Amino acid sequence: MIKLNFSPEIDEKAAAGLLREIAKDPMGGWLNLPKNIDMGEFVRIKEAAKEIQDSSEYLVCIGIGGSYLGHRAIIEALRPHSDAKIIYAGNSLSRRELDYALEKVGDHDFSINVISKSGTTLEPAVAFNEFKKKLIEKYGEEGAYARIYATTDAKKGALHDEAVACGYTRFVVPDNIGGRYSVLTAVGLLPMAVAGVDIDKLLEGASDAVTTAVEPAVKYATMRHTLDSKHYDTEVFASFEPATMYFNEWLKQLFGESEGKDKRGILPDSVIYSTDLHSLGQYIQDGRRNLFETIIDYPTDEMNAKVVKAVQIAHAEGGIPVLTIGVPSYDERGFGELIYFFELACALSAKMMGVNPFDQPGVEAYKAKLNELL
Repeated sequence: MIKLNFSPEIDEKAAAGLLREIAKDPMGGWLNLPKNIDMGEFVRIKEAAKEIQDSSEYLVCIGIGGSYLGHRAIIEALRPHSDAKIIYAGNSLSRRELDYALEKVGDHDFSINVISKSGTTLEPAVAFNEFKKKLIEKYGEEGAYARIYATTDAKKGALHDEAVACGYTRFVVPDNIGGRYSVLTAVGLLPMAVAGVDIDKLLEGASDAVTTAVEPAVKYATMRHTLDSKHYDTEVFASFEPATMYFNEWLKQLFGESEGKDKRGILPDSVIYSTDLHSLGQYIQDGRRNLFETIIDYPTDEMNAKVVKAVQIAHAEGGIPVLTIGVPSYDERGFGELIYFFELACALSAKMMGVNPFDQPGVEAYKAKLNELL
C-alpha cells in the first residue's frame, strides 16, 4: 500500500464530488480498467508476446508520448529477462536516432509494434515507414505483415485502415482512455509482456490500488493544491534508483499534459539521487524557494536509505516542502499500484486546479503549425 509522510486536511465531500466527475468523464475509462480488463484481449496480448519472443531477437516499439513512455518506464525499471529485446523508435524526428535504431536491428530477426491512435502523428509515421520497408526487404510482404502488430483505434484512422487491409495483428487503444493514462491497456501491456514483465502481477497491483490508492491519492492531490496556492509552482520528482529515470519522464508527461493549460499548472521536473545531488543539488538546496520536492521512496539498500534520510532532512531545513511517497515493493505489483496512484492523483489535482485533466490543446497547436510548415 502506498504510504505518505504528510496528512493534509481533506474536504471529503469535495473529493468525493471530484471522483464522481472523473468517473463520468468520457475519458475516464482508466479509472476502473484494472478490475474490468478485457480478458479476451489480455489473452491475445500474451499469445502475441510469446509469438514475438519465439520469432524475433528484437521488437521495435514505434510510438511517442503516452504511446511509449509508460511501458518503457516499467521495462527500464524492472529490467526483466526476455529472448526479445526492445528497441524504441518514432519518438523524435532525429535522422541520427532513426539510423542508429535501423543499424542496431541490422540483419537480426525482428517484429514491429506500431502504437498510434490515428496513425498520422508524424514522428511514429516516419519511423514506421522506414522499419516497414526494412521488414519487407527481409521477409517479403506476406512475411513482413505477419510481424507487424498495430495498437490503434478500434474502428477508424489511417493505421486502423492499413492494418485491416494488410492483415496486421491488431490491438485496441480505447476511445475513453488518453495516451498518458494508457499504460495498463494494450498500449503498454504488449511491449511489457514481450520484454518479460509479468503483466498479471502488474494488473494485480493496479487492481488492488483501485481501492487502496484512493485515500493517499486524495491526500497527495490536496497537498499539491495547497502548495500551488502558496506559489510553489515547480515540483521536483526525486528518485534514488537510476533505473527509474523513465518513470520520472512518464510522470512529467502525465502531470505536464494534464495540468499545464489555461496558464495554470505546476511545472514537473525530476532528479535521480544521489547522482543529481552533485549537479542540481546546489540549486535545490539553496536556490529559489518556488519549488517543492516529491520523493518516491522505493525499497532500497541500507546505504541508499541513508541518502534518502539525509536529503529529507537537509532539504526541509533549506526551506523546501518535502513530500515522500513510500512504494510497497520494487516489482510488478508495486509498480502497478504506483501507476494507478499517480494517474488518480494527477486527475484529482487537475480537477482541483479547475482544468481538464484529459485534453492537450497545446500539443494539438504544435501539430497544426508543423503540418503548415511541411
